[in-house]
Amino acid sequence: MSTTSLESSGRLGAVRQTYARKEDFPPIGRAYAQVSQVVRETGLLRRAPWFYALVGTAIAVGFGGAITGFVLLGDSWFQLLIAGALGILFTQVAFLAHEAAHRQILASGPANDRLARWLAGAVVGMSYSWWDSKHSRHHANPNRVGKDPDIEVDTISFLDEDAAEARGLRRLITRHQGWLFFPLLTLEGLNLHRLSIQHLLSRGPVKGRWAELGMLTARFALVLTPIFVFLPLGKAFAFLGVMLAVFGVYMGASFAPNHKGMPVIAPDAKLDFFSKQVRTSRNIRGGWWATWLMGGLNYQVEHHLFPSMARPHLAQAREIVREFCAANDVPYTETSIGRSYLIVIDYLNRVGLAARDPFDCPLVSAYRRV
Repeated sequence: MSTTSLESSGRLGAVRQTYARKEDFPPIGRAYAQVSQVVRETGLLRRAPWFYALVGTAIAVGFGGAITGFVLLGDSWFQLLIAGALGILFTQVAFLAHEAAHRQILASGPANDRLARWLAGAVVGMSYSWWDSKHSRHHANPNRVGKDPDIEVDTISFLDEDAAEARGLRRLITRHQGWLFFPLLTLEGLNLHRLSIQHLLSRGPVKGRWAELGMLTARFALVLTPIFVFLPLGKAFAFLGVMLAVFGVYMGASFAPNHKGMPVIAPDAKLDFFSKQVRTSRNIRGGWWATWLMGGLNYQVEHHLFPSMARPHLAQAREIVREFCAANDVPYTETSIGRSYLIVIDYLNRVGLAARDPFDCPLVSAYRRV
């Protein structure tokens, strides 16, 4: 493979990060047009209203059961089971908000946007405008340095140069960030709420700022008030901690396997759409149970190629895309969920080598990355 390396400056023995360039991914002429035509002719871009009605009903019943259990249990440590269930339910709603934002659920774009904003803000407690901007940039340039916000440093470093620049506590974390990744996800739920509020209170223009602030205020009041009114203070904080931890781990464990450890694209590389999306994405095997568990994110390749495709149609689209990739010698990455987590941990640990002592041998570090 022909590669280029960028070295972290100002540091002896920096670990090198190799970025995939255009010559690493031979262009596939009219690939996306050909696959899209087959997908359209098969009817896989049609909406699936009954499926989403079923999912929405199941989640609503789940919330009803959790609320009933909360009331019946009263002052009990078994409330932590309810907290865990709520963390799972909020994540399932986040999946629906993600799908609505991609216009997978309702017939019109504006209706999907309104649904996504309401689900994200009033139910999950996240700013839709913040998430939509971030996620749209990710879809346009997955794993591209300088353009994909999902590989920008945020406690965890996804690039060697970011790891090498880490200082203080973050440097200590970065050195072992692969092993610390899942423990750190217990704080991701709190981090998502923090980033949302920070975005809405920022000085720059924010679409729907006051509507989203109102939604988040009402949401946190409705969620937090019963917890702290009906539970002793210690149990209330324990309840909140478990709920946020489950939400954060579930969200992170669903999104992390999709791109982490896949090729990182050089900032100036010019790639065709099909190659860019397929080669940087990873699917998770498992069929229907993985689709329910991960909200359709297990079909990441197909989701990136057809972001408006409804969840029930992704499995059939997978067969079309796999066949096309095999016929055109395009790598199609798919693995088990357990294996994907091992890949993520290994990748983050290798990036973390850049934050080790400055007298580490760069040659040894480079060979560790092969």
